[in-house]
Amino acid sequence: MARTLALVLAAATALAVAPAATESEPGRAAADMAVTYRATAPYQEHANGVRAGYKPDQYCVSDRAGGTGALGYPHFNHAYDNSTDPARPTALFYEDDGKGGKRLVGVEWLVHDRDQNLKTDDDRPSMFGVPFKGPNRGNFPGQPVHYALHLWLWKKNPKGQYTPYNPAVTCLPGTTRPQPRLSS
Repeated sequence: MARTLALVLAAATALAVAPAATESEPGRAAADMAVTYRATAPYQEHANGVRAGYKPDQYCVSDRAGGTGALGYPHFNHAYDNSTDPARPTALFYEDDGKGGKRLVGVEWLVHDRDQNLKTDDDRPSMFGVPFKGPNRGNFPGQPVHYALHLWLWKKNPKGQYTPYNPAVTCLPGTTRPQPRLSS
């Protein structure tokens, strides 16, 4: 726990001096990122994420068709659907830690598209000065058209911090479920 706290404080300090993502709200992106680090640090311990209401998916999601990497094991807390609160992501992404456990690697926010029309995007949200991707079709029956923002907070994504799939995240053989192609 002390190591996790030290990592969070170091990241928050580094982000506090990072340049703002937008000129209209100087420092807001860095402050929000520090909030996300602090809020998700306890979920480094997988059991804490589950206790907080994040329901584990049994499959590791990979982009087999596009070959761009994986999301890992998504854990959704649908009470946070439509949240743009940096402390309340809709999903946590875990990967196998090689010791039989799970390691937190990223988070995601999902916001439902107001008019459910894939051709309009006048309600596109943004966080950290970054617009959400979408609108996207639902990934499973009953999921509405939505916008999504992925953030690789706890594992570097060589393709970019907000890119949907992370090539550094891998799924163990026999644990994957292919994901529909996400907009990038």
